[in-house]
Amino acid sequence: MTNSAKRWLVAGIVILAVVLDQWVKIYIKLNFTLGEIHEILPWFQICFVENDGMAFGIEWFNKIFLTLFRIVFVGILGYYLHRLIVRQEVRLGYIVIIALILAGALGNIIDCLFYGVCFTESTPWQVATIATDGAGYAPFFYGKVVDMLYFPLIHNSAGETIFFQPVFNIADSCITVAVFVILFFYSKDLNQSLSKKEKSEDK
Repeated sequence: MTNSAKRWLVAGIVILAVVLDQWVKIYIKLNFTLGEIHEILPWFQICFVENDGMAFGIEWFNKIFLTLFRIVFVGILGYYLHRLIVRQEVRLGYIVIIALILAGALGNIIDCLFYGVCFTESTPWQVATIATDGAGYAPFFYGKVVDMLYFPLIHNSAGETIFFQPVFNIADSCITVAVFVILFFYSKDLNQSLSKKEKSEDK
């Protein structure tokens, strides 16, 4: 596959994943009250929550740091992906997996940058609307990430979920699945790409 074809493939994967992620998030934001739950299957629910942190609702440091970290990470990952595309020896599957990580990171960045100014606040009593006349719930950079996928697979005797508790979104899924695929199938590719980068920098 030519480098141009690889770029188009990567662009298509990233655009498709981001559009799907954002479509689901915007639908949930504009149609669900905060904390609203819809059971699809006994082990799968749509549960609308928001968080200021990273994947699966984990909260590290402050909001502005997290948003800036995501932006820097996407920049580095984009450059790394460019380097992979121009190397003929890199397997296409590995490039696709890195593209999924990039798409996932971009999906959550969009929430952080724009959702605060584009939507009104979601509450347990009121569904959010499109913000007009500066009526957004937070300034630029301080939007909350929308999560909705919940898989309560294992319960204790009291009916409380003990696995899997985190609520997440499609962007989180892209990142998580890609990381596991790398660990199980592409760890050699990762090591080789990083070692070759180090060697080229040493020269």
